[in-house]
Amino acid sequence: MDQSPVGTWKIISTEVRGEDGSITYPDGRDPKGYLIYGEDGYFSLAIMRSGRTSYASGDFRGGTTEEKAAAADSFVAYCGKYSMGEGTVTHHIEVSLYPNWVGTQQERFIETIDERLYLSTPPFLINDKSQTAHLIWERVNDTPDLK
Repeated sequence: MDQSPVGTWKIISTEVRGEDGSITYPDGRDPKGYLIYGEDGYFSLAIMRSGRTSYASGDFRGGTTEEKAAAADSFVAYCGKYSMGEGTVTHHIEVSLYPNWVGTQQERFIETIDERLYLSTPPFLINDKSQTAHLIWERVNDTPDLK
């Protein structure tokens, strides 16, 4: 049974499917991240690959060019407003690690079944190939202790 996407979701898996049937896991087999859909019409998404390497310097804005490239390659983040359609959600992106998405609208196919949220994309360019992304999220039901 379909449910509202409003709430907090924890990433379970991310996979990218090629037109040739290939499947890759750009965020590894154990990605970490959250997707939050607010009742106010805003959303926020952040996903990272597990086991990322820390910067050797420990400087928040530091890091070598190679460390920064590896950090960016293993992280996805964007946020803004969202709108619902029939079987779709459109992300109206205002902030993004990937600068080309700022100011764009990214449509996702959406389905919620029980405590799982399934998002997939229309084909788009990933590593110079037309591919689709498929993400599975699980609803976060625990309430953090904020004391």
